[in-house]
Amino acid sequence: ASGVVSAVIDNVPYTAAVIPLVREIADIGGFDTGPLWWSLALGACLGGNGTLVGASANLVMVGIAGKSGIKINFAKFLGRGMLVMVSTLALSTLYVYLRYLL
Repeated sequence: ASGVVSAVIDNVPYTAAVIPLVREIADIGGFDTGPLWWSLALGACLGGNGTLVGASANLVMVGIAGKSGIKINFAKFLGRGMLVMVSTLALSTLYVYLRYLL
């Protein structure tokens, strides 16, 4: 879920908003919350690659590219960004599964 939300909302405020929820789950859960923390970190970071607005760095990059004469619009970024996002999130999910749940 973090990956999909981070593609639409900038990953920094999203992560800041979700950290208290993970802490509360950790306080009442009585189980290893390592997978939750890793899932939040990986999802928020890698999900930001999906769209221009997913991470501030994407907007900075498009601005710099534009000044160099390279035009990158939302649709062009989305096509490539979503491919990167989905593949890296799939690998991250596999990592968390193998590391913590097997």
